[in-house]
Amino acid sequence: MNDISVSTLFTLLALMILLSAFFSSSETGMMSLNRYRLKHLADQGHKGAKKARALLAKPERLISAILIGNNLVNIAAASLTTILAMRLWPQNQDIAIAMGTLILTLAILLFSEITPKTLAQMYPEKVAYPAGYILRPMIALFYPAIWLINHVVDMILWLLRIRKRHGHDDALTKDELKTLVNESAHQLTIERQNMLLGILDLENVRVNDIMVPRSEVFGINLDDDLDQIANQLKNTEYSRLPLYKGDLNKVVGMLHIRDAASFLFADQPSKVMLSKKASDPYFVPENTSLYQQLFNFQQEKNNVGLVVDEYGDIQGLITLADILEEIVGEFTTDTMGNSKDIHPQRDGSFVIDASANIREINKALDWDLPTDGPKTLNGLILEHLEDIPDANTGLKLGSYLLEILQIKDNQVITVHVRRTISARIAL
Repeated sequence: MNDISVSTLFTLLALMILLSAFFSSSETGMMSLNRYRLKHLADQGHKGAKKARALLAKPERLISAILIGNNLVNIAAASLTTILAMRLWPQNQDIAIAMGTLILTLAILLFSEITPKTLAQMYPEKVAYPAGYILRPMIALFYPAIWLINHVVDMILWLLRIRKRHGHDDALTKDELKTLVNESAHQLTIERQNMLLGILDLENVRVNDIMVPRSEVFGINLDDDLDQIANQLKNTEYSRLPLYKGDLNKVVGMLHIRDAASFLFADQPSKVMLSKKASDPYFVPENTSLYQQLFNFQQEKNNVGLVVDEYGDIQGLITLADILEEIVGEFTTDTMGNSKDIHPQRDGSFVIDASANIREINKALDWDLPTDGPKTLNGLILEHLEDIPDANTGLKLGSYLLEILQIKDNQVITVHVRRTISARIAL
């Protein structure tokens, strides 16, 4: 070493620090890669991504190669620093070595660890993909040492009773996928985010959460007279109507409005004409998830069903459009403004039809009324009070103050609802 000039030693030391920076940034860059983007780019034929994916398939080899290289160059840097210190300050070698150690430690921290790892974490692809071209032949070069080290590590883990996991479980749970979608606001529009979240939530929402309740189902009662039936068919806004006799539970079939033309324009119309045109009713158990019902509609080649409880009594009606709205949102542009059940007041409160679905109220007003029990506001109030209330009765549900305005037939008809100020501040 005495024959090597000081300038050459400094050059070699700088090279060791640069190599140490390369290994440090390579490790951080490889481990910071987005596995899903990596897979996508590799499948698209990106050469750097292919190499990085192959290296990460056996991470223990990759880490061993990086650490071997990093330790070799760091030890070499320490040796060169010692030699340089002794050359530059031969009169007091102990102080020189101590100063050299301090300076090298700072240099490695700044230029070989913190800075390169920070940059690699910020730009993992720009670091990892080119590094793959160097790390791959390194693994082949150091393979005997890597093999030996990995087997020693396996033995240590075995002695510690730690089972080594092979491979990576990259599969995301539903909740993890929802978190991923929520954190993709800079890449996805809010509409696409809501659509993806709507699809993920289909399994958690039941048919009876979004169905049209029985009291609001519009159908044709075959016990009515012909003129009344004809008038209902002419003025209805629905394309499919249940036909029943006296009571909705005595349903005869589902009638498409286009099939009612022969009845409406017949010289001598009869109820039999409607019954013959009606298709068989399709019944849906009330606890069916929207995810399952979407496929059921597809298999049955149907888009409307009558929701029944465990006793077979009809509880409401569900359509394919209702499920699609859970995915893509309301087909109207202003949910609250178009709602027939929600009436905003000047003071910021709302007068709400108590038959309104709680989930629809929450979506329209961005509220969080409980949805794990009754489905309507009327049901929620009755469950909370455990009695039929009188008009002007007030109650508090969480952050909401409710005043019952109208009672009829043992049911709450309209409610005045105000959200407390503390709840708004919390948002």
